[in-house]
Amino acid sequence: MKKRSQSSGHRIKRLVVILLVAVLGYCLATAASILSFSEKDETRPADTAIVLGASVYDNSPSPVFRERISHAVDLYNDGYMRTIIMTGGVGEGNIRSEADIAREYAEQQGIPAESIYIEESSRVTDENLGNAKRIMSDHKMDTALIVSDPLHMKRAMLYAHDHEIKAYSSPTPTSLYQSWKTKLPFLAREVFYYTGYRFVRLFR
Repeated sequence: MKKRSQSSGHRIKRLVVILLVAVLGYCLATAASILSFSEKDETRPADTAIVLGASVYDNSPSPVFRERISHAVDLYNDGYMRTIIMTGGVGEGNIRSEADIAREYAEQQGIPAESIYIEESSRVTDENLGNAKRIMSDHKMDTALIVSDPLHMKRAMLYAHDHEIKAYSSPTPTSLYQSWKTKLPFLAREVFYYTGYRFVRLFR
């Protein structure tokens, strides 16, 4: 009986080790996929650019958000699209929405007010894109450049696909996440959220 119990215990431990190795392998493969996708730039003419929201400080975009907005401004000035959709609701401790502050910043860079649409109710990336899709539908827009940091793009493009947006990846070339010290926490977060969404997606 004792030997049988020990044998059963060894099998359980072996299964646990195999499961942990499998999970680790999946996470490493996902991280490699996110890194690879971060280098993909599909920038081309489109109906609009969707700028994914990020933090704001008082009445100014955070440095990360500023680079996203600036990239959209450059795309607009280069003639890739004639409209920009700014996304992001009111964060904790703020009075104005991320989208409103982004609009103001873009206008200061010379973008006409009539070329900017905003959605102010989203709190996460999935909502950013779902609400942007509704704006696109209302204004008969078919294609969009998705603007965010390179490591964010794989998850963002998956959300865009699920919201039936014909989207193209246009990562910020001036992302502040340049060193591995700043990239690794961002990458770990993306692996977590991307993996979680892929799992939840199975039951939709």
